[in-house]
Amino acid sequence: MKDWHPDLGRSSSPRYMAIADVIEMDLRSGHLVAGDRLPPQRELAKRLNVDFTTVARGYVEAQKRGLVDSHVGRGTFVAGGADRERQGFAAGAAADPRRASVVDFSMNMPPEPDDPELIARMREGMAAVAANLIPLLRYQGFGGSGIDKEAAAAWLGRRGLKPSQERIFVTPGAHPALLAIFGLLAKPGETVLSEIITYPGMRSIAAQLRLNLAGLAMDEDGVLPGAFAEACERLKPRALYLNPTLQNPMTLTVPARRREEIAAVARKYHVPIVEDDAYGFIPQQGPAPFAAMAPDLTWHIGGLAKCIGAGLRLAYVVAPDSKAVWPFVSAMRANNVMASPLTLALVTRWIEDGTADAILRFIRDETVARQQMVAAILPAGGFRADPISFNIWLPLSNGWTRSTFGSHMRSAGIGVVASDAFTVEGTAPEAVRVCLGGPIGREKLQGALEFMAHALEGPPEMAASFF
Repeated sequence: MKDWHPDLGRSSSPRYMAIADVIEMDLRSGHLVAGDRLPPQRELAKRLNVDFTTVARGYVEAQKRGLVDSHVGRGTFVAGGADRERQGFAAGAAADPRRASVVDFSMNMPPEPDDPELIARMREGMAAVAANLIPLLRYQGFGGSGIDKEAAAAWLGRRGLKPSQERIFVTPGAHPALLAIFGLLAKPGETVLSEIITYPGMRSIAAQLRLNLAGLAMDEDGVLPGAFAEACERLKPRALYLNPTLQNPMTLTVPARRREEIAAVARKYHVPIVEDDAYGFIPQQGPAPFAAMAPDLTWHIGGLAKCIGAGLRLAYVVAPDSKAVWPFVSAMRANNVMASPLTLALVTRWIEDGTADAILRFIRDETVARQQMVAAILPAGGFRADPISFNIWLPLSNGWTRSTFGSHMRSAGIGVVASDAFTVEGTAPEAVRVCLGGPIGREKLQGALEFMAHALEGPPEMAASFF
C-alpha cells in the first residue's frame, strides 16, 4: 500500500508511538490488511515531515506489537495471512506488547534472525517442546539429563572437545559458571589473572568474590607468555581467565602457537586456565580451544548466548577432571539449583534437529555482511575488527575522548562502551567498543556508521553542531 498516509493526530502518544498506534487502528478498520507493504521509512518520514529516526522507531514499536514484519531487502509488511502462518502464529495470535523490552545497544549481541523460514523452524521446535510441557515444570537433576548432555557433547565436539559426560554440565549461563569456578579456585584476597583489556563481566565477578584481578600485557596475538610467567613468579596467581576467540572487546583470536606457549607456562606454574569460549563457535575454522590442548588444566565454558541467543541463558561447562566435579556441583546448586528445563529442552531440540546450526549460519552470514559495511564506511586502519566479530574496537583521535564520543554516539542511538569498562589496571586508552548486532537492522546500522564516520572526520567541536 504505497499511498498509506497515517494521520498521527489520531493518537496522543509521542510521534513514534503514534505511528504504531495508527497502524493498529487502520488494521482494525480494514484500511490496512495482512500483507500490505508499508512505505519505506525514508519516504514515510518525508510524507509526515518527521525525521527518519522517528519512523524507524515507530516501525520497531509496531513490530514489537506483532503488527508488522520487516525483511531485509524487501521492506515492512502488515503481519497476518500466509506470512503469519509460515512463521508459526496461531490464528488471531499477536505479540504481547507487555513483553517488549528496552534494547541495550551497548550489549555485544549477535544479529537477530529475521528470515521467516528460520523463525518458523525455531517456533516449530518450541511447539515440539510444549508437547511435553508438564514434566518440564518439575525440578530436574543438576547439570542436565542424559539427552541434554548428549546434545552438549555433540555441540562441543564441533570445537574438537570429547569429554566424558560426567565432566559436562549444563549451567544457567556463563556468568553463574564463572562465579562458581572462581569461587572454587581462589579465596578472597588472592590473585587471578586476565588480559589487561578484558571482558567486563570478569571484573565484576572478581569484585564480587573480593579477588585481586591483575591484567597481563598483550600484543596482537593476545596475552604475552613472558608477562604471564613473570606474574606467576611475582603474584602466585590462583587462575588465569581468557576469552581467546574473537576476544571481547578487542576482537583478537589467540593463534594456536600462542595458545601452546600460554598452556606451557600454566603447566609449569600449575595455574588453572578458565576458558570463556563465548564466541568459539562463530568462526567456521579456528584454533583448537585450550581445553583440547590442556584438558587437565582447563575449565571450559561454551556459552550459547553469542552463537544462538542471549535470552536462552545456558552454557556448557567442561570440568578439567573428576576431582573438580563435586565441588563445582555443590557451588552451582547453592547458587542456581538448575538450568531452566524448558529452555534446556528447547536448545537440545534445536541441536538435534539442526535448527541451532541454521541459527549459527544466519549469525555468521549476517555478521560478515555487517563487517563489510563497516569496512566500506569507516576509514581503513582506523579501527580493529575481525570479519566475523559482533563489534569493532575504535581508538579515538582528533581530540575525541571516550566520554565525549560515547555521549555523541548515544545521542544517535548507537551503542558504544568506553574502554574504562574493559581496563583491568592502569589508565584506560582513549577507545570505545562499538556493537554491530542485536535487533538493529542493516539500514539503521548503515545510518549509524555514516553518522560515526562523519563525527570522526574532525574534532568534537565540529561534530557538536550536527546534534
